[in-house]
Amino acid sequence: MNHPELEMAAVEARLHELRADLQAQSEASQESRDTVMLDQTSVGRLSRMDALQGQAMAKAEEERRQLSLRRITAAFARIERGEYGECIECGEWIGAKRLTWDPLALKCIECAD
Repeated sequence: MNHPELEMAAVEARLHELRADLQAQSEASQESRDTVMLDQTSVGRLSRMDALQGQAMAKAEEERRQLSLRRITAAFARIERGEYGECIECGEWIGAKRLTWDPLALKCIECAD
């Protein structure tokens, strides 16, 4: 049984919204993650370093987005199994307010510490 205090249709809508936002962000940042191509005759060493650092930061952000997308997929699987809202550590219900704030939460506040 999914969390008794939550309207699952609203949770699913929020998860779909989060997934769409993350996918849009991923598409929008594709260029910043591409290989850095600089004309070394006209761009200085610090500019190249800045471009490489920007690329590394964009790649790290993409990794975080991909992790969130996997967590969203896992949340949909928990909903389908009727386990959404159960703490993965103690098995008690995660607080409804906590899940409203973070629908990807896996642990209750006590176990998250």
